Amino acid sequence: MSLIRRIDLRGAGTASVDYRASVPRAEFDVEAAAHQVRPILDAVRTRGVEAIVELSAQFDGVDRDDITVPREALDRALAELDAGVRAALEESVRRLRVTCEAELEQDVTTSLGEGATVTHRKVPVDRVGLYVPGGLAPLVSSVVMNVVPAQVAGVRSIALASPPQKNSGGLPEPTILAACALLGVHEVYAVGGAQAIAMFAYGAGPCARVDLVTGPGNIYVAAAKRELRGVVGIDSEAGPTEIAILADDTADAAYVAADLVSQAEHDPMAASVLVTDSLRLADEVDAELDKQVFATRHTERIRTALTGRQSGVVLVDDVEQGLEVVNAYAAEHLEIHTRDAGAVAARVRNAGAVFVGPWAPVSLGDYCAGSNHVLPTAGCACHSSGLSVRAFTRSVHVVHYTRDALAEVADHVTTLAEAEDLPGHGQAVTVRFDR
Repeated sequence: MSLIRRIDLRGAGTASVDYRASVPRAEFDVEAAAHQVRPILDAVRTRGVEAIVELSAQFDGVDRDDITVPREALDRALAELDAGVRAALEESVRRLRVTCEAELEQDVTTSLGEGATVTHRKVPVDRVGLYVPGGLAPLVSSVVMNVVPAQVAGVRSIALASPPQKNSGGLPEPTILAACALLGVHEVYAVGGAQAIAMFAYGAGPCARVDLVTGPGNIYVAAAKRELRGVVGIDSEAGPTEIAILADDTADAAYVAADLVSQAEHDPMAASVLVTDSLRLADEVDAELDKQVFATRHTERIRTALTGRQSGVVLVDDVEQGLEVVNAYAAEHLEIHTRDAGAVAARVRNAGAVFVGPWAPVSLGDYCAGSNHVLPTAGCACHSSGLSVRAFTRSVHVVHYTRDALAEVADHVTTLAEAEDLPGHGQAVTVRFDR
């Protein structure tokens, strides 16, 4: 019996089929979780650090009165970091910084006539709160993915929060602390979950409120972001991670299976989806999964994810139909294992990140590709982008007109003001020429 179910869409290419609904995702009811997080948010808003300490004891089993991570703990974590891990982090930082610097936008000034200019200015957010989850795995790479674009954007004040761990003396995981020290981030808090998002949004104790919160987290973090949107800016409401692979009969079944497994390793709710027009490949991937899943460290977690309703092998008539399916699904991560993979990838419209060919697995993007792994999930890639320098900047239009330039359009302004029955708008122009 196959570990992963099959969804047969062959023959549906000429019918009116909702491909997005044909490939279901994990149940992720943020609204239901919102009812649970509202009291948490209110407690932090009204009682600050006192509430955070109580919530850390309740949810993390940690009794610690001070939510601030001491500077000496950061320095010690970096000093004790395995040399190989440090070298890998440094290379990850270097590659991501290069791509972030390349996408940093410059101010653009447009002349609309003699004495009339509009400058499109990019301004960094003043202060950000970055969330790095603990949970099933200490995601040290998420420190890099959040901090580097914020630094390149020019953010002046960066705070980071990660859940306290019982086995770390009530501090976040040492590798996370080491990455913070490596990047020069010294304002770090041992706070997790919805209470961390509330701390950033409202401010609590030593943590001043921030303007923007970024970073992935569990359903309670997503619910807190939804509730606090407007109080504070957010990047996205990240759901369970997901991979889609579009493959034909040229794909290597062992590679495809390994990539499905790698994503399932994140979480029992992670989605692993293969879209293929090759029944032979589907069968070979099934056989590979039987071998690979039971040879891994996290077999039960992976098996749960692969057998869940959110995962599956989708059979299509051809790559053309496969493209329609993956564009409708709008995966967080999309791999292309087909003939002319570059040309096929160029036709992808909806994906958080696209990985082209057999030598670009998603795990490369998780760590050292130079891309960012904080990406839209749950189909949001059809309207949202992954984390980048742009997320940490704002656009401001700076308008400069001389007297003559204003005079050139004054009649148009007063005419449109009258059309909207806003005569005061027109008067604000004409008063400048009445004396």
